[in-house]
Amino acid sequence: MISTAIRVARVGSAAELAAAALMMLGFPALMLAALVPSVPAFAAAAAVTYLADHYLHRRGSYLVNRLSKVRAGLSIRFLIRQLLLILLLARLSLADNLIYYGAIACFIAFYGLQAPHGALVTLIRNRRKMPVATRNVDLAARLRIPDAPPRRLLHRSAEKMLHLDLFAVAGIVTAAGLETSVPGFVGIGLTVALAVAYVAALLPFVRATRIPPRAEIVLAAVDDWLAEYRPETVLYFSGSRDSAYQVNMWLETMEQLDTRPLIILRERAILNNLAPTTVPVICVPGGVHLMNMDLSTVRVALYAANVGKNIHLLRVPTMKHVFIGHGDSDKLASVNPYSKVYDEVWTAGRAGRDRYAIADVGVRDDDIVEVGRPQLAPIETWQGTAPDGRCPTVLYAPTWEGWDDNPGNTSILLAGENIVRRLVTADPPVRVLYKPHPFTGTRSPLAKAAHQRITDLVTQAAAERAADPRFVADTAAQTAARAELARIEARLAELAGGTEKGDEAEASRDGIVDVARHEETARLRAEWNDAYWRSFPTWEHRVITGAQPRLYDCFNVSDAMVSDISSVVSDFIASGKPYAVTDSAELGVEEFKRQNTAVRAAVILSNSAVELDALLAAVRDPAADALAEDRKELKQYLLGPDEPESIDQFNTAVANLALKAETRNVGQATRLAAAEAETGLAEAMPAQRVTATGDTDLPAG
Repeated sequence: MISTAIRVARVGSAAELAAAALMMLGFPALMLAALVPSVPAFAAAAAVTYLADHYLHRRGSYLVNRLSKVRAGLSIRFLIRQLLLILLLARLSLADNLIYYGAIACFIAFYGLQAPHGALVTLIRNRRKMPVATRNVDLAARLRIPDAPPRRLLHRSAEKMLHLDLFAVAGIVTAAGLETSVPGFVGIGLTVALAVAYVAALLPFVRATRIPPRAEIVLAAVDDWLAEYRPETVLYFSGSRDSAYQVNMWLETMEQLDTRPLIILRERAILNNLAPTTVPVICVPGGVHLMNMDLSTVRVALYAANVGKNIHLLRVPTMKHVFIGHGDSDKLASVNPYSKVYDEVWTAGRAGRDRYAIADVGVRDDDIVEVGRPQLAPIETWQGTAPDGRCPTVLYAPTWEGWDDNPGNTSILLAGENIVRRLVTADPPVRVLYKPHPFTGTRSPLAKAAHQRITDLVTQAAAERAADPRFVADTAAQTAARAELARIEARLAELAGGTEKGDEAEASRDGIVDVARHEETARLRAEWNDAYWRSFPTWEHRVITGAQPRLYDCFNVSDAMVSDISSVVSDFIASGKPYAVTDSAELGVEEFKRQNTAVRAAVILSNSAVELDALLAAVRDPAADALAEDRKELKQYLLGPDEPESIDQFNTAVANLALKAETRNVGQATRLAAAEAETGLAEAMPAQRVTATGDTDLPAG
């Protein structure tokens, strides 16, 4: 019942649901206390509404943010509380008391100060917004960008301003209870004085010396930097906040390019969620600004997603455009007809080429280049041996429900619980790692509920195993690993402590990566990953969400995987380990394999998951692994050969395409020069006059 209420109210937890209920009930209780009248009851109800409101805002609750849509926003709730306080004073027969008039004057003045406060906050934010936000671009030497206002002034500013009425409300309620006006006027004085001080504190930041230069000056400075840096290869990306992982997966590859790289983003939300990188990054929200930017030295543009805003760069003819995608799978997105707008489409292996040929969506075979998957380098290759006396680990990594209700999108809905239940009850036992797609449950409430049930299954099984005397933990080693984790996390927090900037203007000015800090962070994250897996027993079931540990780290500690049709399957094939894929749409084994290349070497599961025994047998005894050779062949077909390394293939493809772009540009320049020469020669020739007989009459000379 509670879970249903949580889902209906769109809150994240039982605590949020309780806070929402208290806030909703608190206001009727306030009105009742004012009408009775009861000062203690009013004070208690007011305290509940303040605390519940504050908690929900701190949690970023969906419910409290939606109240403004039904005329119950933050300002209205504070105003209602203040009006009910006036009603309380009237019901206490204090309408002729000075505190009554003082309260009215205070709240009128207080709300009068909201307008300049809100206007100043909006003005400061707008004037400090950059037309172009950057990272790893040296703007400090070219622009005067002043420091951002202190975070305490602008962060949750409306909430902070409104909560200043707490002094007046507390003072007036105290005055009503003690029948003396002194506490009330003290509270009123504090509220008005602090509100005036807040407005005054904002005023210096609207001066010209405290705001960044105008847009045209910033854009000119960026063009100057571009002319000096001379980028050659661009990774272009546009998308929602949740799609940042699609560009993050290419950052390490961009750092390893032989050419000068640049990353161009179109949304500030993506920039804020971009992983640390040493590559220069430019975020250009405005299409006109991007189209006017000097990218004349760029020869290759890489696109990780098919989105409408790609057109703003695709229109540039001096560079060649390539779709590289954000994963390799048999989903329809991998053969999007939009892909034919690019000069080339790069796939991991032969399978990607064949997908386009079968789909017949207009992508020519000559325009497809196989480059491998550079991101798969961290995945360790299986040596074909059984687990060395430890409990085998099976990773369940389903994809999300997708944008439609196709039952083949994810195994979460129909098979997820069956898969996990069979794994946690397997005999001999195995360990289960459950790592769902980060989008799971974002569109479908049914998928969200199924995910929660699976999480509960894994958690309960972990608790039962911990109480089972057959499973013994090396507590000393795990305690040492947890201590190491704490040390690493403290150092990582210390390294990240100086990276937060006040706003995008300040972040653009100071956003030059410290290479030594960046390298230390990468090393510490690798150490963190090693310590994480040692911090709990090798037989302990786990639910793994969030960015750490990464999916590939889960691959490396697993002996097998169960998943759905997605790029996760293609990536896991790089390990060479046994895997299973769920035919959630119940197409049948042969048809499922015909439609999905990546499952041709997989154990195919029905929604009942009864076929899991074949996967577990292959994990426990390599001799029983009937699909080992098929996986080797499929790996090369999907991901390309192991040699040369994928990053070398990628760099070669970039160089070849850059040469094509340069050849095209030289040809265009040559033709233009020839045309201009012909035009100039024609203008230099003496004018000819045609006679009535049709003969040409040349001037004498």
